[in-house]
Amino acid sequence: MNYSQARWSEDDRYEPLLSEKGNREVAVDEDGLLPDDLTRDTVELPALEEPELARHYTRLSQMNYGVESGPFPLGSCTMKYNPKFTEDLAALPSAAVHPDRDEGTVQGLLGVMHGLQDYLARIGGMDAVTLQPPAGAAGEFAGVLVAKAYHEHNGDQRSEIVIPDSAHGTNFASAAMAGFDVVELPSAEDGRVDLDALESAVSEETAALMLTNPNTLGLFERDIEAIAEIVHDAGGLLYYDGANLNALLGQARPGDMGFDIMHYNVHKTFATPHGGGGPGAGPVGVVSELAPFLPAPRVRKTEGETVERFDPEHTIGKVHGFEGNWLVLLKTYAYIARLGDDGLADASAKAVLNANYLAEQIDYEVPFGPFHHEFVASAGEQDAADVAKRMLDYGVHPPTTKWPEIVDEALMTEPTEVETTRSLDQLAEAFNAVAGEDDETLESAPSETAARRIDQVAAARSPRLSWQALDEE
Repeated sequence: MNYSQARWSEDDRYEPLLSEKGNREVAVDEDGLLPDDLTRDTVELPALEEPELARHYTRLSQMNYGVESGPFPLGSCTMKYNPKFTEDLAALPSAAVHPDRDEGTVQGLLGVMHGLQDYLARIGGMDAVTLQPPAGAAGEFAGVLVAKAYHEHNGDQRSEIVIPDSAHGTNFASAAMAGFDVVELPSAEDGRVDLDALESAVSEETAALMLTNPNTLGLFERDIEAIAEIVHDAGGLLYYDGANLNALLGQARPGDMGFDIMHYNVHKTFATPHGGGGPGAGPVGVVSELAPFLPAPRVRKTEGETVERFDPEHTIGKVHGFEGNWLVLLKTYAYIARLGDDGLADASAKAVLNANYLAEQIDYEVPFGPFHHEFVASAGEQDAADVAKRMLDYGVHPPTTKWPEIVDEALMTEPTEVETTRSLDQLAEAFNAVAGEDDETLESAPSETAARRIDQVAAARSPRLSWQALDEE
C-alpha cells in the first residue's frame, strides 16, 4: 500500500499565500466617503493570472484530504459523500430567492418546504416538523425547549433530563443550556440502556430521556418499547437524537418506537455538506401533542392549495431566521426525492452491511455486535490517537478516537453506505497494517502527509492564528 500526499514547497516552505505570489496596490475610498481614521490610502491585493490562481487552489486541494479523496469513516460524524446533483440544484438562479418576499411570489419555495416537512415526518414517524434550526445541535436545543414549554404549559415544572453516558456531548450541552439538570445514565454490560438504572433515574422531575437508537456503539436498543413505557409512566417525554437515523431509513421509525420528539441531522442522513463552518440544518419532528409548541413560522397548505406561513399556537418563537437555511434544505429534499422509499431503505441496508463487513475484517478487538451503521473497536495496548495518525500514512482517513469511553482506546468507525467492497478492503488493510506496527513508528506518524504531527497541547494553548504569526518565530 503506497501513499504519499502532495507537498508543494518554495524555499523550503509550503505552498505560499496568494499575497506572497504577487501583489498590487489599490487605492481605497478615493471619493472620501469614509472617516479618515477608518481608512488607508491603499491596500495590497493579490495580483495573479488565472493559471497561477487555478494552480494555487489545485495544489492546496492536493495537500488536503476529504470525502472525495477516499474513505472517511469518522464514527458518529457520518461523513457521507455529497452527490453533485444536489449542488447543481442549489446553484440554480431560481433557488436564490430572498426569504422575505411576499408569500404569493414564493409559492415554489414554500411548496418545497411543505413537501420536505411531509417527507421528514413520514421518515421519522412524526406528526409535525419544523425546518428552522440551523444545525443538529440547534435542533437538539429547540427540541428540548419544546419539551420544556410543553411541561410548563401543563403546569408541570420539571427540572431533569436523563442522558446515557455514551450519548453525544451535545445532548448534555443542550439540556444544560435549556436550564435542566442532567442525570447521567450508566450503560449495561452489553452497551445498551440498563433498564434497572433507568427505573431508578426517572422521577416526577424527569422532563425527558434523550436517546440515540442505534446508540453510539452501533447497537440497537432492543428494549426500546420498555424504555418508552418507563419514561412515559413517569410523565416524561422520549427524545430521539437523529445522529444515527442513517441506520434506520426505510426500515424503522422513531415515532413507532415511542419517541415524542426528534431532530434530523440532514448532513449525516441525507448527504448535505458536513462541517467546514458553513450553514447546516437540523429539522425537528414531534408528535401531534407537541406540534403547537414548535418554532415559528412553519408552513401549511390552505384550502385553496396555496402554501402559507403560520405561527403555531404556543410556539417557542424563532430559533433561526425565516424558515431556516433554505439551500441546505433544498439539497435534503432533492436527495430524498431522488432516492425514494426503496432507495432510502437500500442506503440504510448497505450502511449496516458495510459496518459489519469491515468490523469482521480488522485485527483489532471489536467488543460488541452485531452492529448497525457503525462499530467501535479497541486499539488495546496501542494509543488510539497514534493509530489514527498512522492510518493517514496509508491514504485513508482514520476513525473517531477515544470515544465513547465505554470502550478502551476506542476506534469508532462508520464506513457509510457509499463505500464499495474495494474501499472497505483498503480500510481494513490500513487498520491491520497499523495493528502490527511498533510504538516508535506510531508515535512518529504521520510521515507521508503534507502536514506532519503537531504539538496538540501547544496548538490549543498558544494557537498561531495567522501565517504571519508563524513567520515571526
